[in-house]
Amino acid sequence: MKASKISITTRIFLFIGAILMAVAIYQPIWRIELDAPQYPEGLMMQIYANKLAGDVEIINGLNHYIGMATLHSENFIEFTVLPYILWGFVVLLALAGIIGNKKFFYTLFALLVIFGIVSMIDFWRWEYDYGHNLNPDAPIQVPGQAYQPPLFGFKKLLNFGAFSVPDIGGLLIVGAGFLMAIGLFIETGLLQRILKRKKKTTIASSIMLLSFLFVSCGKKGPEPIILNKDNCEFCKMTISDGRFGAEIITSKGRVYKFDDISCMLKYQNEQKETSFSSWYAHDYMASNQLIDATTAYYVNAESLRSPMRGDIAAFANKSDAEKIAVENQTQIFDWNRLLAEH
Repeated sequence: MKASKISITTRIFLFIGAILMAVAIYQPIWRIELDAPQYPEGLMMQIYANKLAGDVEIINGLNHYIGMATLHSENFIEFTVLPYILWGFVVLLALAGIIGNKKFFYTLFALLVIFGIVSMIDFWRWEYDYGHNLNPDAPIQVPGQAYQPPLFGFKKLLNFGAFSVPDIGGLLIVGAGFLMAIGLFIETGLLQRILKRKKKTTIASSIMLLSFLFVSCGKKGPEPIILNKDNCEFCKMTISDGRFGAEIITSKGRVYKFDDISCMLKYQNEQKETSFSSWYAHDYMASNQLIDATTAYYVNAESLRSPMRGDIAAFANKSDAEKIAVENQTQIFDWNRLLAEH
């Protein structure tokens, strides 16, 4: 009988999960953001358990021109059913914590996983339907063009950038599932086996490691620049020199490419409302190889003659930068100085 009961730690996780799930019902679960030149501040639609919110009417107006159906909360049966499902999980999580039965806990975890999979499939189906079933009499028609937003991440739709991610409520639901997953590790003995192999490892450090790996999976590196094909976002020239190009990625995952480091800096200075997460530059010593611009070494000299005459070269190795600097009778400098002077 004792073996059929879950641990106190897992019970605590279940109670916390119930609280997270209850709060999620009143918070936006998902959000889709749109940005375009004519909407510098962007548009956002938030999806709650029982309604749509945000700039829905403006988005509906835009959808009309391309033939997409308008969005109304009352048209979705999910908004009627979902609150009850979430409240059901709140009750079941709390009940599992009180009863402490292992089979009940395992069954509940399986139900939550199934719920997550079905929800994502339903969301994808909804996006596919709205992005593909277009009005043939729409004012704006682009043959072969579909307008399905991304299920997760960033996607270009004509001149709009669409960014789709979980909102507060969605993260709370994921958090509840994450706590249950840790409880599953504990109850199945997997965590204990890991700890036996590495005696110095604690439960807390294991949880932190899992969290780190989860977050790290979402990191995005540079997107290769295709020479003689990709265009500079700032000056609109074709990028042809693999020694001076640059790339910047927004916090939403949108990638912008440049033929000159100076173009990247000018573009960034103009985008006051945009949040950037990553910066890359071509290594002057390795054609068309992007390196982290924030840790690179820089040399500025007229004799370098970059495409737009910013005449700034980036180097992965300090020794290479120093060699070029000596040849041009100048000094090397870092990313902070580059930003300060441009």
